[in-house]
Amino acid sequence: MAAAELDYDLILEHEFDALCLDVMPRSAANNSSSTKPVKYPAKLHARRVATELGCDSGLVYLPGMPERPLEDSDQPQQFRQRRYFLYVAGANFPDCHVTYDIAADRLILWIPYVEPREVLWYGSKPSAAECMRRYDIDEARYVSQLPKYLSLWTSAHRGRTLFALHADQTPAVESGIIDPDTRIDASLLRPAMDRARVIKTDYEVAMVRRANDVSSAGHRKVAQLLLRLATERDVEAVFAAVCTARGARDMAYPVIAGAGENGSILHYGENDQPLTGKQTMVLDAGCEWHGYASDVTRTLPIPGSWTPRAAAIHAIVESMQDQCIAGVRPGARFDHLHMLAEDVAVDGLLRLGILRGDRDDIARAGTIAAFFPHYLGHHVGLEVHDVSGDLPIAAAAQGLGRGLGLDGGKRAMVTPRDSVRMRADKTAGANGVESSTSSRTRGQQELLPNMIVTVEPGIYFCRSYLEGYYLDDPVHSRFIDADVLESYYPVGGVRIEDCILVTRDGYENLTTAPKGRELLDVINGRA
Repeated sequence: MAAAELDYDLILEHEFDALCLDVMPRSAANNSSSTKPVKYPAKLHARRVATELGCDSGLVYLPGMPERPLEDSDQPQQFRQRRYFLYVAGANFPDCHVTYDIAADRLILWIPYVEPREVLWYGSKPSAAECMRRYDIDEARYVSQLPKYLSLWTSAHRGRTLFALHADQTPAVESGIIDPDTRIDASLLRPAMDRARVIKTDYEVAMVRRANDVSSAGHRKVAQLLLRLATERDVEAVFAAVCTARGARDMAYPVIAGAGENGSILHYGENDQPLTGKQTMVLDAGCEWHGYASDVTRTLPIPGSWTPRAAAIHAIVESMQDQCIAGVRPGARFDHLHMLAEDVAVDGLLRLGILRGDRDDIARAGTIAAFFPHYLGHHVGLEVHDVSGDLPIAAAAQGLGRGLGLDGGKRAMVTPRDSVRMRADKTAGANGVESSTSSRTRGQQELLPNMIVTVEPGIYFCRSYLEGYYLDDPVHSRFIDADVLESYYPVGGVRIEDCILVTRDGYENLTTAPKGRELLDVINGRA
């Protein structure tokens, strides 16, 4: 059936009415008579940043993203607010600034004035009064007053520090806007904000939860319609339409809809191939809700082409994820969970005959990285690959992807050397000694309550990668049965991903998209 003939059936179900409600504080949520919406907790976030800075005075200054045109065009670029600004201000529209006077505990949002003729063409931006209603700030002023404010503040607080995120995001001393005796620091704010952002506030948890709810609805709808979809493009269209209909127009990242061997490409983006004859469909897709991301992946069996080999790989990845999610709790180290996923994968591929030889020898060689070549997960928040604070989430993350421009999560390639390094560090730590690689892996991040992380194991059969790096390598080729492997290339890849909130006594899975038996029932119309 052609995509143009599809009835996407996007009428909202009653179960999603709750998505239209304002987030309520816990005390208000327990009071059924309270209907006052919660403001964006800008002041709370600003205070957290000041605490992490360790300063009792100074001025935090952050410019928001300006409106920018496309090159050689009269059309604007799609607006995306600077995430560090959004964290402190909450304002998700262009041409704003925010200042926070640490000593006075005073947070001011600076907004653009919109002329009436601009309203005619483009509509209005939130007024000062509306900003006071939406965001927990002390004042909302027009940005035209900002130079005078900065001049007066720096003159009255000579020798104090103006904290900026980057050197090129500070008012120029030469302009005369700020006092020449003002100290400008562009090195301390970003790490302080990273430390603040890595532990989510209740508001942020609610936003990520809502983004996951909407994304899960999109994944469910794709599964319901899978028998009627003809191409990867149809899959992407259904997911995006469901999210848009539920108020989430922005994707947290480009939709990955890879059928068959395309599923072995981690960040596949063409999304234009037919589903006919393909065994699997990897749908990695998540929307944003008020700037907060979700990250959800399901690997769907394509009816009529799904094979026992595809089912076997899917079962291994399900076990990898189930066991790793069960291990999420405060104090757990994510690199240890990654190694658990590797162990489950090795055992599964040995049973299928894809791997051969001694299990411990395979682990010591790191050969599993041929099939599980990315890290187990990453933080989620204002970015889909969110900040991780001072410490990496993975022992190997400090060296992963070096030379490839990769830095964490699924973007970080795990090589056999990385796998071996993680295991050596774990063994050394268990024995109370310092390993040869401990200078890289010492002090890894432990999970803490209100962190949100993904758990996204996968197994992939990327022919170019396997033939280019493993099948001719004497260290690894002896552990891989190339003849058995050949029959698994059509499976492509299998990845399953959920967003997991670390709680005080364990975890909560924020992702409700169907998986396992429920997913099969949805596809076949039984749920």
